[in-house]
Amino acid sequence: MTVPTRHPMDPEPVPSTKARAVFALGLLAFLTGALVGGVIPATLALMLARQVRREAYAAGGYLIGATWVRRGERLAWAGIVLALTALVVASIAGLLHLAAAPGGQDFDSNTD
Repeated sequence: MTVPTRHPMDPEPVPSTKARAVFALGLLAFLTGALVGGVIPATLALMLARQVRREAYAAGGYLIGATWVRRGERLAWAGIVLALTALVVASIAGLLHLAAAPGGQDFDSNTD
């Protein structure tokens, strides 16, 4: 099996700086996801990931960084899941707190 040789006029593959930005935003989303603030960087990471994939496709294989994009997308989705989990837990805790709060009777207890 022979390795295909590159044509001398082919450009060198270049790493995508946007791919690293997707990873950084995804990591930020994951780290702040439980605080519900991770939704914004996660959304930005997912939008930027679509743009990077389009640019990489248009570059015909000369723009590299798909691994960073995949990792960033996974971290972004994990940040969104953490934010949703935090909202559900906070809602349940709030409902339990309201259910346990003493509420007064809204009718007279001395009725015959």
